[in-house]
Amino acid sequence: MSKVVEKFLKYVSYDSKSDEESSTVPSTEGQMKLAKELVKELKEMGVQEVSVDDNGYVMATIPSNVEKVIPTIGFIAHIDTAPDMSGKDVKPKFVENYDGGDIILNSENNIVLSPKDFPELKNYIGKTLITTDGTTLLGADDKAGISEIMSAVEYLFENPKFSHGPISIGFTPDEEVGRGADIFDVKKFGADFAYTMDGGTIGELESENFNAASAKISIHGRNVHPGSAKGKMIHSTLIANEFMSSLPPNETPATTEGYEGFYHLIALNGDVEETKLQYIIRDFASEGFENRKIFMKNIVDVLNDKYGKGTVDIEVKDQYYNMKEKIEPVKHIVDTAFLAMKEVGIDPIMVPIRGGTDGSRLSFMGLPTPNIFTGGHNFHGKYEFIPTFAMESAVGVIIKIVELYAAK
Repeated sequence: MSKVVEKFLKYVSYDSKSDEESSTVPSTEGQMKLAKELVKELKEMGVQEVSVDDNGYVMATIPSNVEKVIPTIGFIAHIDTAPDMSGKDVKPKFVENYDGGDIILNSENNIVLSPKDFPELKNYIGKTLITTDGTTLLGADDKAGISEIMSAVEYLFENPKFSHGPISIGFTPDEEVGRGADIFDVKKFGADFAYTMDGGTIGELESENFNAASAKISIHGRNVHPGSAKGKMIHSTLIANEFMSSLPPNETPATTEGYEGFYHLIALNGDVEETKLQYIIRDFASEGFENRKIFMKNIVDVLNDKYGKGTVDIEVKDQYYNMKEKIEPVKHIVDTAFLAMKEVGIDPIMVPIRGGTDGSRLSFMGLPTPNIFTGGHNFHGKYEFIPTFAMESAVGVIIKIVELYAAK
């Protein structure tokens, strides 16, 4: 069993699920337990400058072992797992020499990981897979990333003659509830640029993500007895239906892919008197992003003209932006990762992130941070799995990036 797999099995035994309802940082005690374990292991490897703060941010610095000036490279992964499903008592299962057929995760509950539902399984015939037992998520998002970074650090200390520049290591809490970069100390981290090890399929390299905003719509009605309601009742839920019907039906998550943006209704609650809608707005292009926000506001104006001023209120808030804007000026960091993959025998897959990432927010905080694969699939649920060779390949990519910058 490779070292990265050993580390992965150890880290998934920690219940580090984050909690979006919590106001503490980190949001759960389990995250701090894993953070302290990582600090302990880093010190045992020989890392001198390593710490964890009261909020669960782990940071470590490995000094350069060459005389020439080399930029400081950062590698970042997040400690928490998604609150979508339990991460307690994870019991990973090994599938050796996968034959391309159905994988029974849990016979008692008839939970089956099948290529009929997940055709990408066919890409791993003959490989070793790690799956769940059908009762929890696996935690590859992002304990695979942690394992890969820790294994690369271990390699550097076991091979002191391997030339490298200064390296910063960071493990963050609460990424899965959107708070991973909230109080990340970029200055303390000290890197010129970084990579999050938080992607999916082997070969993925991501330097673009959605521009994102939230929209909260409040619709105010007037309730009177239905027997005498003519000309008096204003039904807020029916107005909400008008609002929803005014949005393009082919611009939802279920009808878009690639670089296509969307409007996504995530919550609806209402009655005659008041209805509230919650949307998220997504678009890769800045102009398209702004136009989507304007379009929603125009619908509100039309409805207020029809039903009376103040009938419909909208509050739009930007959430994060496309990191491409900040990475393009230092595109060498993407080019180097691309080359590193090629040199270790991986075909790079340049894909946009149809979502957010800590790397996006960090890029706008002054730390350009594209995203690299971890190798996992079907994150956040019981059908999650990861090929062992993909984790081993990710370790190779980290080491190769370090080597390429040392050689420049």
